[in-house]
Amino acid sequence: MVTVHYFYDPMCGWCYGATPLLETIADNNKFKLILHPGGMLPEKAIEPSFRQHILDSDRRISQLTGAQFGQSYVERVTGNDDLILDSYLPTRAILVGESLGLEPFIMLKAIQKAHYIDGKPVNEQSTLEELAVHSGLDKMLWREKMQTEENPEDAVINHSHQLMMQLQVQGYPTLFLEDKGQLIRLPHTEYYGRGEQWQTFLESLI
Repeated sequence: MVTVHYFYDPMCGWCYGATPLLETIADNNKFKLILHPGGMLPEKAIEPSFRQHILDSDRRISQLTGAQFGQSYVERVTGNDDLILDSYLPTRAILVGESLGLEPFIMLKAIQKAHYIDGKPVNEQSTLEELAVHSGLDKMLWREKMQTEENPEDAVINHSHQLMMQLQVQGYPTLFLEDKGQLIRLPHTEYYGRGEQWQTFLESLI
């Protein structure tokens, strides 16, 4: 089995755009996908001026990757209500899900869909709980672990940052193939919108 390390953030639009490429890895039993969360955005309200930057970036992501952004999401970004984004609570949800037996990538995809398609506030416990239960996790056990564990995301994100410094990772998403103790950066951006070629490239690495 070949290990691929994925440096990501649940609030990163480019990570959302790269999801089909990551699905190809996650769905192949010859690969093991390890997620390293980046903690890009501590919980904060997004100013109107930056909202336009988000929309401009989303347009570029859509053009290059083919990713679709839902109308509910666009309306939330352009609306007058507070837009609060947070990388940390969704990361905790992914880690808690993993501790309960849910693959991290499955929870990440659920969060991305809820945010980028359905326009749901994934900075809220209730939204994340809904996603967890829909993914098959027990509601009460999930709630207990989310509320009682002492910010498990902090240590994991700090570890990611240490790895990023060592590997000179500048942003998300970034992928590394682990081969005989060496980490080799994968040129995933060359394969946006080219799923078959990406599949062939991955097969050549096995």
